[in-house]
Amino acid sequence: MDDHVVHDHLVDARVLVNEVEGHLLVEAARADGRTAAERFTGRLPWLTDAQRAEVERCYAEEHLELTRHGWRHIARRTGQVRAEYEETYQLLRRRLLVRCQVAFGCLLAVVLMLGLTGR
Repeated sequence: MDDHVVHDHLVDARVLVNEVEGHLLVEAARADGRTAAERFTGRLPWLTDAQRAEVERCYAEEHLELTRHGWRHIARRTGQVRAEYEETYQLLRRRLLVRCQVAFGCLLAVVLMLGLTGR
């Protein structure tokens, strides 16, 4: 199997894993929302069954939307932090490269001077 085919299979597997993980996260958030909605309506004994079902549905929808909003915020912030770290990494890498070049230049100059004075 050539590298291109293997790479495509790995990418496909990652996409599949990400999709499954996303689905599981959403389902877990929905379950959390339903549980929270049931706890909330449990404190409202005067609701009729229809009212209770409607409040639980609205509460669960709002809970899911708030959860998704939180995920989007986290994803955005993660991207920002990643960009900041990558920028800092590149800056440090350039500085290290320049310092290594200067050190090599100094070492070369010393070697050349010692070689010239040794004659």
